[in-house]
Amino acid sequence: MDEGLTTILVEIERAVQQARAMPMSSSVLVSRAELLDLVEQARAALPDQLGRADELLADADDVLAEARAQAEQIVAAARERAAELVSTEQVVVAARVRAEEIVAAAEATGAQLRREADDYCDRRLADFEIDLGRVVAQVQAGRAKLAGRLDAGR
Repeated sequence: MDEGLTTILVEIERAVQQARAMPMSSSVLVSRAELLDLVEQARAALPDQLGRADELLADADDVLAEARAQAEQIVAAARERAAELVSTEQVVVAARVRAEEIVAAAEATGAQLRREADDYCDRRLADFEIDLGRVVAQVQAGRAKLAGRLDAGR
């Protein structure tokens, strides 16, 4: 199936919530086949989720590479411009000052672009971490319930 992991987890939760309660117990009767099918679907969806995370990281790497290339172009342009201005002593002094300003501006721009790219990556990874945390918590809760039923049946 092409369902997202979150949708599958909602279905697992629904199956447990709508399951028939056991008399005088907090346990419920659920369809083993239904839950196992949903768990299998979750397993199948997980590689897709990881693939999307890899794509986000690749996109962030592309943004970072582009930022670096832009910074290098700006620095190269600044150096070219500085070289053109070296003709007289006054021009040389002015060119050095201007070149330093351009290089500083290019480095600041490059640093800003790197920070933004890193921030973007961090936000995407944080979102993925939250999603995975939810999955882990739900799986652990499900296993704990199953363990409780197994212990109760002994």
